Amino acid sequence: MDGNKKMDFLVESALLTHGLKSLSNDDIRENWSDEKCNITWVSEGNIILGTMTEYLEFRKKADQVIRIDCYLLEKALRDKLSGALTASGTMEVCKKMGISLTVTCGMGGIGDIRGEELCPDLPALMNFPGGLITTGPKDMLDRKATITWLTEHEVQVFGEKRDFCTGYIFKGDPVKLQGIYDNGKTERKRPFLLVNEIPEKYRVADRKILEEAILQGKQAEKEGRYYHPEVNGKIDELTKGYSSMIQLKSLMENVRLAKELTGS
Repeated sequence: MDGNKKMDFLVESALLTHGLKSLSNDDIRENWSDEKCNITWVSEGNIILGTMTEYLEFRKKADQVIRIDCYLLEKALRDKLSGALTASGTMEVCKKMGISLTVTCGMGGIGDIRGEELCPDLPALMNFPGGLITTGPKDMLDRKATITWLTEHEVQVFGEKRDFCTGYIFKGDPVKLQGIYDNGKTERKRPFLLVNEIPEKYRVADRKILEEAILQGKQAEKEGRYYHPEVNGKIDELTKGYSSMIQLKSLMENVRLAKELTGS
């Protein structure tokens, strides 16, 4: 870990590494506009902060690396493992480095995913002395239960443009948030969650695609493989890559918002 690099926020690498099935390194490089050294991952037990150009060298080994959450981070460092960092893993790195803002795309929550009935993203945020910018809880989760859990554990939950959220890649029922975030006016306590949704007109309309993808994820669970990459991969396949592109653009929009919040 390079202690000389001063960052205002860090961007998780799990989606970029395992979630954008049909997007090549060239696709990502052509669409990514931020050249800050703020993407984070773990390489042979070392926490790395890098630009997108530097990160894409790591992404070439995507099929050889693991996913690292907040509970696995210390083991990964101790055992010299390599992996992409989830939102919770990135928050843990931020805590180590004194950085108060994490950027993710789809976040975990409460649901029926094996081992993630309460996703580590939630307790990690509860214990994080800062904030998380997200596109929203993933579509297969119970969004209402997720937002309720956070507010009951004293996490402030704002919307970037409205005081409710309706989903991630797909449109679902509206779930009430605590308010609309107005940078400079809203009293921001820590920890906080800022939901910056994909506009509904750009989301995938056919929810049968989600149902099919969930079945694929459940099969992956049975076979001991990662759930989320399988779901994302199936949605990518059935939308001919569209879902991956809107997630990449959403992650970039969350980076833009992080810059606005930090003045960087």
